[in-house]
Amino acid sequence: MTEIIPSLSVLLLIFVRISAFFVSIPLFSYRTIPPQLKIALALILSWMMYYTFTIEAIAIDGNYILLILKEAIIGLMLGVCAYIVFSAVQIAGGFIDFEMGFAMANIIDPQTGTQSPLMGQFLNILLTFVLLATNAHHLILDGIFYSYQFLPINQVFPDFGNVGTPEFIMRLFAAVFTIAFQMAAPIVATLFLVTVALGITGKTVPQLNIFVVGFPIKIAIGFIVLFIVLAVMIQVMKYLVEFMIYAMRDLMSLLGGALL
Repeated sequence: MTEIIPSLSVLLLIFVRISAFFVSIPLFSYRTIPPQLKIALALILSWMMYYTFTIEAIAIDGNYILLILKEAIIGLMLGVCAYIVFSAVQIAGGFIDFEMGFAMANIIDPQTGTQSPLMGQFLNILLTFVLLATNAHHLILDGIFYSYQFLPINQVFPDFGNVGTPEFIMRLFAAVFTIAFQMAAPIVATLFLVTVALGITGKTVPQLNIFVVGFPIKIAIGFIVLFIVLAVMIQVMKYLVEFMIYAMRDLMSLLGGALL
């Protein structure tokens, strides 16, 4: 009995990090996945990872509560970091919807339970397909496995106060907005020129009701340009998935005490 309890204590710490990771990581945190399946998957992965580590038994004392909190925070931070990168497609969809006239028609995303723009929902589904097609979900699981090399399970206080962490977060947000603008730029620029052309037409032909004609024209041209640049968007999404993996690795390095 005295040998089983320390073993369970290590297994519980691994389970806390993985379950917190599944709560916030894209794809695995979607509402359409039953909670029982998430718990079972987290428990199976924890059990498999437990036998790959050579960790000494951890006593259940006051520091053990701090270890549980630390594992939960690390799992959430890694998942939120990946979710921030994934939100680039939602931002790009918001830019496109504003120009196409869909900004007033937000829908409920069944995966996350939040409101999202129409084009953002389409791009999010497309990004999920790209994630599965490139086997990036395997890399996500590899990331939580190799996180123990940067953040050992018996380390009570990670380097949460690393001076490079705020700079990394700001650079991450800037990169996400840059990628979102690059994805939406062809459609936004084209629709801007269409708006200028409609404005000139409205001045030269006052009898033409631009508000009635303009909306279907912008929607039609927006879908045509989207069809043309869809292949380029998929390539950007592949880069976005790769960028997400590197962002998680850099965050783990910072929390482990490294300087980027």
